[in-house]
Amino acid sequence: MVGIVVVSHSRALARAAVALAQELLHGKPVRIEVAAGLDERTFGTDAVQIVAAIRSADDGQGVVVLMDLGSALLSAELALDLLDEPTRAGVLLCPAPLVEGLIVAAVAAAGGAGRAEVAAEATAALAGKQAHLAPPAGSPRTGSGSGSGSDSGGAAGNGTGALVGTFTVTNPHGLHARPGARLA
Repeated sequence: MVGIVVVSHSRALARAAVALAQELLHGKPVRIEVAAGLDERTFGTDAVQIVAAIRSADDGQGVVVLMDLGSALLSAELALDLLDEPTRAGVLLCPAPLVEGLIVAAVAAAGGAGRAEVAAEATAALAGKQAHLAPPAGSPRTGSGSGSGSDSGGAAGNGTGALVGTFTVTNPHGLHARPGARLA
């Protein structure tokens, strides 16, 4: 049976999503492993933890990996690089939404679907919600828009066209790659 790995920044979130998926399986055994958080209370992802979860979930039929946010994908990609070629060839990183995708992937795996089908079903998991909430053709979308949030520092021009700023990183683990690139 295809195994599933849930990669999340939050161990509590991953465990809750797995519990929800398992509730819908009605006792059908599906290997779902969690690689989430740096520990019980620290958010983050760890490629070595993901490698261990992939190895544990794989019974020879392959593994589908679901991830929550940006750097979870980067950690999962690094984990693939750390695997031997035969194991790596059996792993699919899936762009599905975490909760909806996990539920659909678990049901598909429990039904005997292959790795590619499990990933495809998981990826399509939002289709029903998107169809239901899609605005009528020609009407403007409603909602809060795509605001970028608030900054933790300030920047000002220095008269030369360059921006100069001072920013304080308060996270003890530093700044992730994408926010760092955006700042730079």
